[in-house]
This record gives sequence, structure tokens and C-alpha cells, in this order.
Amino acid sequence: MNVILLSGGSGRRLWPLSNEVRSKQFIKFFKDPDGNPESMVQRVYRQIVSASPDSTVTVASSRQQLSSLKNHLGDMVSISPEPCRRDTFPAIVLAVSYLVEKKGLPADEVVIVSPVDPYVDDSYFKSFVDLEKIASEMESGVCLLGISPSFPTAKYGYIIPEDKESVSEVSSFKEKPSEEEAEKLISRGALWNAGVFAMKAGYVLDVAKKTLGFKGYDDLYENYDSVQGISFDYAVLEKEKNIRVLRYNGEWKDVGTWNTLSETMDSDSMGNVIFGGDCKNTTAVNDLDIPLICMGLENIVVAAGPDGILVSDKHQSSYIKPIVDKVAGEINYSEKSWGSFKVIDSASGSITIKVTFLPGHHMYYHSHERRDEVWTVIDGEGIAVVDDRKIPVKKGSVIELPAGCRHTIIAGTRLELIEVQTGSEISVSDKIKYDYEF
Repeated sequence: MNVILLSGGSGRRLWPLSNEVRSKQFIKFFKDPDGNPESMVQRVYRQIVSASPDSTVTVASSRQQLSSLKNHLGDMVSISPEPCRRDTFPAIVLAVSYLVEKKGLPADEVVIVSPVDPYVDDSYFKSFVDLEKIASEMESGVCLLGISPSFPTAKYGYIIPEDKESVSEVSSFKEKPSEEEAEKLISRGALWNAGVFAMKAGYVLDVAKKTLGFKGYDDLYENYDSVQGISFDYAVLEKEKNIRVLRYNGEWKDVGTWNTLSETMDSDSMGNVIFGGDCKNTTAVNDLDIPLICMGLENIVVAAGPDGILVSDKHQSSYIKPIVDKVAGEINYSEKSWGSFKVIDSASGSITIKVTFLPGHHMYYHSHERRDEVWTVIDGEGIAVVDDRKIPVKKGSVIELPAGCRHTIIAGTRLELIEVQTGSEISVSDKIKYDYEF
């Protein structure tokens, strides 16, 4: 089974823990079967390979998320990076052409495209096996997965099948109707649209030739910034007559807001949280190194992270995105291929950052022209390299890095340090990279 997971969104409805780099699918809200913290993308991958052990999983993602994906999934999946965001259809075409041209996938093989963040039980991905079989028997067209609705809602799009059989031809679609209209649609057998598509790889590329002028993976990648941004629904589903839907009757939740997320978490709190004063239906998530106390709250979500603090009625939290778009600024937390960083103080002319390196990892060998830095190691051991000179470091070591000097650090163990940047112009663009034989 060939599965493409769409992982390009920023998930700002889960601000302040999610941002352009640390999207919601990388936050460890859940626990795996052994009780260890688990992110959405780790959970979904585990469930896919459990349902079909021979599955090949490819993640279509923005380039900003590559480090996070590698940290969470390692080398278990292939990644199709988007040079920039161009909506779902170009992202799917890029991933499918990557599989066909770079990985040797036959054009008549079925690919299943799915969002990276549904909260489902294992039977959901077992239905992908049935979905693949249905799509393999279709010469062209698409097979969708439709969710049997548990209540009428205006939040989702609806698939209207021709009958109520487990597999049906699709009659039409309705995007986010009113609750009253949704109730009528459900009585006719309508299904929630889960955004899961199964079709043959060659079919996708044929549609892309007509819609995008597709000429191959390399051409698409090199000219991606000029490609028309278009959704899969508009490019394919609105024009295709041969569409079937497989009905799914199990658990499904779109974990896109604090309200829906709170319904799936194993606990009412995460991090250093203290409840008092008889809190009811309150969820608190603390990603800071200070206590968070909640007193006498009801139907409230509280979330604290490096980018800000949210206190909201649970229902109202679903409508946070326009407000976040106005206040979003510099990213204060990010995962990298070598570890992570968290901004702990920012002032005019200085920034203080806590940096964590994974064992055996290192950052690029680089220099800055317009700022000085000082590293203070607070835990772990490693080797600092300063202008080609190797310096052993451990807890308590202090390394001064004046502007212009080349530097990196190689972690022998998990290593944490405090980095203080000072200068009149501190910018992420002030970095020159050098080759180094690690």
C-alpha cells in the first residue's frame, strides 16, 4: 500500500504551541501503547504500518518541516518537500511524480492520499486496504473514504452518495452546509469528507498534464513557485464523473482545534499544571518551565508556550486563527535535525536561547558577521569547534564566539546550552556556512 500523508499546514488553531515550523502534528499530545509521549504524525504512521506492514509511506511537506519530520520518523518514510505552498493538488502531484520518477512506482499502482492528523482507531487505516482494492479495479477516477456522521455540523464538507451501500457512486458534494441542511443531508446518507483519496498514480499525472501543464517531477519542482495554487477538490473532484466512496463507520475526529484536541487527550493537563478550586471540563497544556495554576475554571482551555499564552472558552477556541494571524511574529521554538531551540529572553540588542542537541548530532559549521555569541553548557558533554580548533566541553564550560569566527558543536551525549547573542543587528539571515569533515 502506497500512502501519501499531507503535512504542509501550520495548524495555527493550536497556537501558541503550533507555528509555521512546529506544526500541530509534531506536538506530543498522545501516548503510544507503551505509555511513551507520541505526536500525531508518529501515531498515524504507527497505525498505517500496523494495518498494512508492507506499506510505503511518503510525507508531502513544506521544507520548513523537514527537520521535524526526521526527528519524529527518522528514515522510516520518504519525504516529498514543497519548495513553497501551492495548495493540495500541486503537493499531491509533486509527491506522486516523485514516487513514479524517483522511486520507480509503476503508473498503474494505487496511491492513497490522507491528511496527517486524523484521530482514529486502527480500523480506519485497515479500511485503506479496501480502498486500495476498489481503486485498483477502476480504470480511471477516484475512490474516497466517507465518514458516517455522528451529528450534524457545519464544520465539514459532505459527500452525497447515490445510495447507502458500503461502496457507492458519488452523486454530489456539499461544502460546509448549515447544521439544518447537514441534518437533511445525513438523513439521505451523506458522509463527512475525510480528505482521503485513492487513485492510480498515472491518473493523477494525466490530470496534472491538463491542469498544470505537468512535464515531469524535475520541471515541476524547479518551477513550483509559479505553479497555480489549486485544491485537489477543485482540480479533480469537481470535474471527475467516476467517483466512488467507501463508507467508514468507526471513530474519526479532526483534531484541528483546542476543543476537539481536548476530547482526545489522555489527561486534562500536560506539563507543569496544577488544578484547584474545582475546575470542570478544563484542559491546560504548559510548554514552559514555570508552574501553571488553574482555579475554578469551567469549559476553558489554557495553553502556554514560548510564542504566547491562550486562555479561551473551549467553543470559542475554534475561531482563533484570524486573531493569531494578526499577532504571529518571530518563532520562539523550533525543532531541527540536530535537536531544538527555545527563545527564553529577547531584548534590544540581545537574545537568549536554550539549545538542545541530540547525542551524536551537530549544527552546521558557520559564522556570523554582525553578532557575538557566548555558549554556556548546562548539561551533557561534547566537542566545540572554533576556527578549526577542537575544544572539549561539559557542564559549566563557557565558549566565547566573537563575530566572524567559525563555530559548531558536536554532542557526545544529549547536550544543553544557553546561547546569548549580542549585537546591533541580530538576524536569522546573518549566517555563513562552511564545509567541515565531521
